[in-house]
Amino acid sequence: MKAIDWKAAPSPSYVVDERLLLRNLEILKSVQDRTGCDILLALKGFSMFSTFPMARNYLKGITSSSLFEARLGYEEFGKEVHAYAPAYSEYEIDEYLKYVDHIVFNSFDQLHKYKEKVQSVEGKHVSIGLRVNPGYSEVETPLYDPCYINSRLGIPVDSFRPDELEGVEGIHFHAMCEQGSDVLERILVHFEEKYGEYLHQMKWINFGGGHHITREDYDVDKLVSLINYMQDKYDVKVILEPGEAIALNTGYLVTTVLDVVKNGMEIAILDTSATCHMPDVLEMPYRPQIIDASTPNDKAYTYRLGGMTCLAGDVIGDYSFDAPLKAGDKVVFTDMAHYTMVKTHMFNGVNLPSICLYNEEEGVKVVRQFGYEDYRNRLS
Repeated sequence: MKAIDWKAAPSPSYVVDERLLLRNLEILKSVQDRTGCDILLALKGFSMFSTFPMARNYLKGITSSSLFEARLGYEEFGKEVHAYAPAYSEYEIDEYLKYVDHIVFNSFDQLHKYKEKVQSVEGKHVSIGLRVNPGYSEVETPLYDPCYINSRLGIPVDSFRPDELEGVEGIHFHAMCEQGSDVLERILVHFEEKYGEYLHQMKWINFGGGHHITREDYDVDKLVSLINYMQDKYDVKVILEPGEAIALNTGYLVTTVLDVVKNGMEIAILDTSATCHMPDVLEMPYRPQIIDASTPNDKAYTYRLGGMTCLAGDVIGDYSFDAPLKAGDKVVFTDMAHYTMVKTHMFNGVNLPSICLYNEEEGVKVVRQFGYEDYRNRLS
């Protein structure tokens, strides 16, 4: 595979490699082909719509968690649009229904409030679902655990009203985050125990997101077996809505060293920001990987990498390199396509990274650049 010329990319910039994205999409399509399930792109994880012409050839549509995501999927992806939100507001629901083909409610009260409106949409059928909470998950970080104690996400079994399912065609659950099919297998045991008796009257079951299907060690055969088992047992269509799996290991954040200072150790200041450009580094927290870098003291020269905002904690982490870092050097972070572009912000007036695509025919192609007007127009 031809190497990317990082000097051809603006700094800072996100660069998505179309070759790697295609590989992920082919894996996901193979799951659909082997099972007949539907796989949707969860826009909350990856909304780079310049890739949608490629993605729509492999996926059934998108799933949204807000009105703007639903509209983006409708206008730019052009296939099925699914929606789930913890609650829908009265001033947004009519516009939602212009875009969606499936809508999932988080409570019976919201179902009853909007069911008649959904069923009266002209010109199309909008399938109604309910999100339930299986009461079991193996997510270790509470911030990302949909089933933590007293979670607002999904109807717990003790609040489920089986006599109020008229008009409901599907059941949705989401209990995973960056996990394998072995975890899904254990979740399904709890899901069936609590809700299995109601599934025969449904048309579809949505397994939610968090499935790391395109990760190298993911057991795809087990996933296929689980999907086929549920579809055969309950005569339903299974839907999955990964976000991360679509873009996993497909993108990079290209940055440049601006300065190197010393305060007990060498500190390299980059033209990027953990808080602005890769917020999960601080929220999770986690330590992103860098091309040709290693853990502290593993290589000859160790540096702390800091961002360019005035936030004291805008620190990416400590890394070691084979050669000393100096102003002008490129530092390229890996796996930066998902949960980055969708979460960036302009704290401190720091500009957003450019957005680029790469393929072997065209090289690095700049899709979008940002400027002062983008910053100013978000304010008043």
